[in-house]
Amino acid sequence: MTTADMTNHMTSNNTAGAPLLTVEHLTMRFGGLVAVNDVSFEARGREITAVIGPNGAGKTTLFNCITGFYSPTVGRMTLRHPDGKSFLLEQMPGFRISQKAGVARTFQNIRLFGGMSALENLMVAQHNKLMRASGFGVAGLFGLPSYSRVEKESVELAKYWLDRVRLTELADWQASNLPYGAQRRLEIARAMCTEPVLLCLDEPAAGLNPRESADLAEILTYIRDKHETGVLLIEHDMSVVMKISDHVVVLDYGRKISDGDPDFVKNDPAVIRAYLGEEEDEELPPEVAADLGAELHDGKGA
Repeated sequence: MTTADMTNHMTSNNTAGAPLLTVEHLTMRFGGLVAVNDVSFEARGREITAVIGPNGAGKTTLFNCITGFYSPTVGRMTLRHPDGKSFLLEQMPGFRISQKAGVARTFQNIRLFGGMSALENLMVAQHNKLMRASGFGVAGLFGLPSYSRVEKESVELAKYWLDRVRLTELADWQASNLPYGAQRRLEIARAMCTEPVLLCLDEPAAGLNPRESADLAEILTYIRDKHETGVLLIEHDMSVVMKISDHVVVLDYGRKISDGDPDFVKNDPAVIRAYLGEEEDEELPPEVAADLGAELHDGKGA
């Protein structure tokens, strides 16, 4: 299967701008602590949606609800596939959200299989598909053509993503021996090998240098533009957020305080106050607001 064939195989038919994920009145309480408070927003297909906010704003808790690590106290999360299928994520166990609903996730702390090679990590990501094709072992044991075909396609998909994240020459390296930036890229490749409709990334630029952050931005825009996968990311690196995002949601103390395109958000007084730590009803000195606005614009904020 050629690279062009692979791109066509993975490209969905969703309409540009169609709602992919709808979060409605999401609330997550831990005893008396309200970590996420009545948050609603949409993430659309063929778009990169960034969730930003100061530390402790509730971003990771929001992700944990969407990806099934937490069951929200209140709220609805609807994922709509390009083929018309809908999934209520709050009603699904976590493994079903990945397996059936098509939501893939990476974590702030890298979670690769360190003792496996880069290629093996991408093959493991396709375990469910391979097990179904093998009839849970029978077809694979006897080498039936149906299984051999799926196995070959899985290898080609893994090779395709190794090439896209520029790790082909390191395919046989143990994941734990890869440079840090390469491990970050491998995590994204592994997530994409599950062929998700929604890719959730928790601080993918954490620990990257400016060159590696630029490489990350190129990979994410490629995923959006060529594979038409919806991307939802938490990120503190404003140079990445403002460069690649189509839509930005801002949280502060568990509440949504802003929601719009990057130009709107970086000029929103509520966002500037949140990053300065000032009360919402206090007037912000114009020169201070201008300075912080410039930081958000240049990627130095957060």
